[in-house]
Amino acid sequence: MTEFHCPKDKSHYNLAPSAANPIAFTNISRVSPILAPLAYLLGRHLLLPLFFGRISVTGQQYIPKEGPVILAPTHRSRWDALFVPYAAGRCVTGRDLRFMVTITECQGLQGWFIKHLGGFPVNLKHPSVATLRHAVELLIRGETLVIFPEGGIRKGKLHPLKPGIARLAISAESNHAPLGVKIVPINIDYSRTNPTWGTNVSINIGKPIKVADYLGSNTKLGAKMLTADLASSLQQLSHHQTEVTSHTFAEITNT
Repeated sequence: MTEFHCPKDKSHYNLAPSAANPIAFTNISRVSPILAPLAYLLGRHLLLPLFFGRISVTGQQYIPKEGPVILAPTHRSRWDALFVPYAAGRCVTGRDLRFMVTITECQGLQGWFIKHLGGFPVNLKHPSVATLRHAVELLIRGETLVIFPEGGIRKGKLHPLKPGIARLAISAESNHAPLGVKIVPINIDYSRTNPTWGTNVSINIGKPIKVADYLGSNTKLGAKMLTADLASSLQQLSHHQTEVTSHTFAEITNT
């Protein structure tokens, strides 16, 4: 699961649905009322606790329980797609998460599950306006999107963020103000570079960033500033996590 690049032309700042460009949600993604609750339950209470060691989560109080939200987690492993719902999904907030995923991951049986769990595909090389409008429409409806701002899986320290997440958020907010879009930074850290059985996991959630604070006459500058502040927040969460894990006496609650 990864991040996208908005089209380079000016239309990427005007992705709002219109009568001339309606969005057919059933053709892109939906949340199954049967499959989604089962997947959340099995992942949170069976798969992750049995495979991993200590799982700690801090900062859950920062996750908005209503209104449009974009969760922006670091991306160190494919397990991230399960740990984000563990830390911020329906068992915590009562809300299903809508993942934006690469088009190659939405194929076959895996693709069927992803689409019925609320995920929807994006072609990274040629993202369609319909897909981006779908993401904006989900925000308009007050849902929670998950977009990995680093792009694909990146090992080690925080890598430069892609600009797509900021552009999408500003597009939604500027065309539907006051929508109140918030971006929540999330740092996911594994005790092993390549997670295996018994690996400890620490998830640190930061304060939400208000997208409306970055609106102005210069949209590109606003997106650039938003991307920089998101990177700074993720970096701070990473440093905080390092400080906590370096003290063996620190008490961390497994939620």
